[in-house]
Amino acid sequence: MSLKDILSDRIGFGTAPMGNMFRAVPDEEVSETLDAAWDQGIRYYDTAPLYGAGLAEIRLGSLLSRKPRGEYLLSTKVGRVILDEVEEGVRDLGEKDSLFAAGRPNKIVHEWTADATERSIEGSLKRLGVDRLDIVWVHDVAQDFHGDLWLSKFEEARTGAFRVLTRLREEGVIKSWGLGVNRTEPIELSLALDEPQPDAFLLAGRYTLLDHEHALERLLPMAEEQGVSMVVGGPYSSGILAGGAHFEYADAPQAIIDRVKRIKDITDRNGVSIKAAALQFSLAHPVSAAVIPGATKPSRISEDLSALNERVPDSFWRELREAKLVSAKAPLPNGI
Repeated sequence: MSLKDILSDRIGFGTAPMGNMFRAVPDEEVSETLDAAWDQGIRYYDTAPLYGAGLAEIRLGSLLSRKPRGEYLLSTKVGRVILDEVEEGVRDLGEKDSLFAAGRPNKIVHEWTADATERSIEGSLKRLGVDRLDIVWVHDVAQDFHGDLWLSKFEEARTGAFRVLTRLREEGVIKSWGLGVNRTEPIELSLALDEPQPDAFLLAGRYTLLDHEHALERLLPMAEEQGVSMVVGGPYSSGILAGGAHFEYADAPQAIIDRVKRIKDITDRNGVSIKAAALQFSLAHPVSAAVIPGATKPSRISEDLSALNERVPDSFWRELREAKLVSAKAPLPNGI
């Protein structure tokens, strides 16, 4: 069964901000946002133990544990086991050391072995307050967290997490598994294996209006040929495409700010919201199954849904392409 068969909607909810990404988000604000997502029809939720050392899972569980389990789709990730003990010293998260500084202080063990995968899933189920998961992503076996050591982490996952998740999929315990990463190379490597194969992947920040050319070179043709689906994480490029100041989880550099301004000039001229441009671009590729923007304010949910359904004129996409702000290889809405 493909991910597109599993997902009934093309937009979900990414819960990284619920783990206090960038700032401490008050519990009331989290509750109101999650309730707004449910009330407005969002039925796919993605989370991870990494997000605030389990905080996002706990907060999401406060909503989902009260809802009928058959009415929503849930994905989380493996590769991090959250312990009860407090982390001593500075937390090592590669390029993203301070991303969840306001999260829980619990110690995080980074491990992709078979045993760690089982323990990670057990911990997630407990924090979420649910009895099963639908999709499991193998989290962050990539260069941005591990530098030159990423291939050894990938090998650990190949002989551990990949095999556990393949067995769980075959047994019908989960519906789908794949990689959840911020780089294309680990997914390409997994698709080239002659053994346990993912049937989907979550690619964060690498198929957006601002960053998509690399994914179009090798990864997406491979995925399309093999019938493997993509969930697009971070469709707003950490916020810069939604009025924020961050790109790649840090302050946006001037070159990105200038590029966003050029895109914004074209959206304004065509009467298009930049959110609509971002979401609809990411969904236009035939491999794309869903986008999962994050939010910490209830108003953002209605904005995202409106952007998804906004009518964008073909002239806008043509102008964007003529300005060389999207790759000539990128499929655009309406077959442009």
